[in-house]
Amino acid sequence: MTGGIMATTDDKDGGNGQERLDVSTAIRRAAAQLAELLQREPSSVSSLKATDQGWSVDVEVVEIEKIPDTASVMATYRVSLDPQGQLVGYERTRRYARGQIDR
Repeated sequence: MTGGIMATTDDKDGGNGQERLDVSTAIRRAAAQLAELLQREPSSVSSLKATDQGWSVDVEVVEIEKIPDTASVMATYRVSLDPQGQLVGYERTRRYARGQIDR
């Protein structure tokens, strides 16, 4: 996976004594669990944030492949993980053409 990642980390899960996953493991688990649900391989992870409930990870996915690939339809999914890395929810937050640049 590629892409810039903005990450924050905490050592503990909200003070309950359980260790929070490290950043790289949280990214891998979010992408893998989303891929299993959508039956599509993630293209990249665009953000990662530690939350009081675990992790929030934005994953980019090719939803519709087209030729040329700049015409492909991409989507951003926000994946929520608990502190141990189990998926607790996801939602599509954006859909866009692969060649589109944010303004």
